[in-house]
Order: sequence, then C-alpha cells, then structure tokens
Amino acid sequence: MFYGIEFDGKHSYKDFGLTISNQNIGNPSKVKIQESIPFSNAKYDFSEIYGEQGYDERTLSYTFNVAYREKAPDFYIYQTEILRWLMTPNRKTVLKDDRIPGYYFLAEVVTGPDNEFKFVGGSLTVNFTAYPFKIAELREGNDIWDTFNFLLDYAQDTNFNVVGVLETNLYNAGVKKVYPKIIASSEMQIVLGNRTYTIPSGTTESYDFSLIPGENKIKILGTGSISFEFYKELI
Repeated sequence: MFYGIEFDGKHSYKDFGLTISNQNIGNPSKVKIQESIPFSNAKYDFSEIYGEQGYDERTLSYTFNVAYREKAPDFYIYQTEILRWLMTPNRKTVLKDDRIPGYYFLAEVVTGPDNEFKFVGGSLTVNFTAYPFKIAELREGNDIWDTFNFLLDYAQDTNFNVVGVLETNLYNAGVKKVYPKIIASSEMQIVLGNRTYTIPSGTTESYDFSLIPGENKIKILGTGSISFEFYKELI
C-alpha cells in the first residue's frame, strides 16, 4: 500500500502516481508577546490577552518520487498537471495525510515553483503553509466506536432534550477554543461561567460563545431540543 496525501480533492498516488520518499509535519511555534519592565530582568507575558495562546502557521513538507516518462513531452505534460493541482487553490484547502487518519489540515502552496519545486532525479519537494492545528473529521459526540482513541477522544453527549433547566458538561478535547454551531428547536438560554447567552430557534454560529479546552460546565434553560456541533483541534 502506498501512502499519500489528498489535496484539493485529488490524491497524490491514486491520481498522479506520486509516492512519498520523505515528509516532515512541522509543528507550530507559540506567538509570544512580552514586555520588559524598566530597570528589571522581569517580563510581562501578554500572549493570552485575548483568552488563549496564539500559534504561528506550520509548514508541511513532502518529497515525492515522480513517475518516469519515456518521452520528454509526456514528462513535461505530467509535470504541468502536478503543478496545476498543487498551485491552483488560492486559499487554504483541505489536506489529508494517509498517515494521520481521522484528521485534516488546512493548507496552501504559497511559494512559487522556482523555489520550492525541484525536479531533480525524478523527485519533487513541496512545502505547504498550513493552519496551526489539525482538525478532527468527526464531530464531538459521535458514537463511532471503531475510530475511538482512548488517549485523544472523549465520549460525551452533545444533543440534549431540555424541560425547564438542564445542567451538563461539554468537553473540548482539543488544545484551543472552539466555537460550536448550536441548533435549537426553540429559544433557549445558556449559562456558561458568569455569562448568559440567548440562543434563538434554529441554527446559531457566533464567536460570542466558545468552549475552552477541557471541561465546560453549562446550564441550559428552556424547553425543546438543542445540539452542539464542534470539532477538536490538536497540534
């Protein structure tokens, strides 16, 4: 079995016959905002001033073995097809790595072929600039047991029937805040921490309501059904 990547809906091996000779899934660095105190060795760290630690983008690097073509024109057409596949997206696009099942990256090839693409001895090296975190393909609260990971996953309910008042927990198993999509059958209120959020009937997506990593204790007031759709993000 040959591993590869799926990017912009096409697979490196299945669609282009490219095999991977080397890969490097780079890790993101923290963005630190620090200020020195005059006449002191101490520093203040403002990196979490907006509620969480920020991270730089990460680099995903792959070196592919390029399949041999007997005739030069065929090789250059083949080369052009590969470059068109990699360079066409003008924004971060879903990238799935066969060796990291259950997660995907959001990535884009930014640097042009002159610098990053090198056809030397039948090989091609490409660097993707990616969103700092890999994102789970399955929403939290899914009941697919075959894919459950005891180290990374958390078994929980994210769909609730409410009659009056319901106190429950939502667990964000990722490393950053998530902003769930909330689907409610009627208007409800959610108490999280010291804030109360009014949730209208229908689907709500807002940056006002977020779940921090770990346990989030919530109180739901109203009558009807409500569900929370969110996906964990890991480094």
